Amino acid sequence: MATALIKLTYKHVIDANAEKDFERNIFHATYQEFRIKSQAYNLDGELKTFTQMKAKDNRANSMHYKMSFAALHFLIPLNNKIPFLEDVMGSQLNYEQPVFELIESDITQIKAHQISIKFITGTLMLHQVIGNNMILSLEDLLQDDRDFIDTFTLPMQPGLAITSYREIERQSAPPIMNTSFKNN
Repeated sequence: MATALIKLTYKHVIDANAEKDFERNIFHATYQEFRIKSQAYNLDGELKTFTQMKAKDNRANSMHYKMSFAALHFLIPLNNKIPFLEDVMGSQLNYEQPVFELIESDITQIKAHQISIKFITGTLMLHQVIGNNMILSLEDLLQDDRDFIDTFTLPMQPGLAITSYREIERQSAPPIMNTSFKNN
């Protein structure tokens, strides 16, 4: 029985220790973008870090959004699949929206550059939690009378969170009424 409609968010941090080409490409592209875009918030050249820039000029927070332009084209080959999150059978989940966050950076030290990508799924049905595993489905079962549905099992893990939740009650079929009448 379905218990809730949820959305999941998986946060993947990319830093100087990036191992995969995908991560390294995003790391270098966003660092170059940071160095270029940070000039607008550091006209006197005294500030070095993203944190310093935000403290001096709150408009520097727009760099989260601006970093996404440098990295979005690296997401196209993913075909909306979350590259670092798999169910227990090895299948990747789809995401509907990526959100970039510039965690920290330094115009003088590339090793200080750190960003994250939050991959947000579409609506899923959470049927049950067994231990550390969520039993989920992609299907809308609110209007479905099937006895069996296709589900998948996803373990909870670091970086994964339920970020939207709505409890539901599956409507059960109405009781069968006895339509025979007694004649008095």
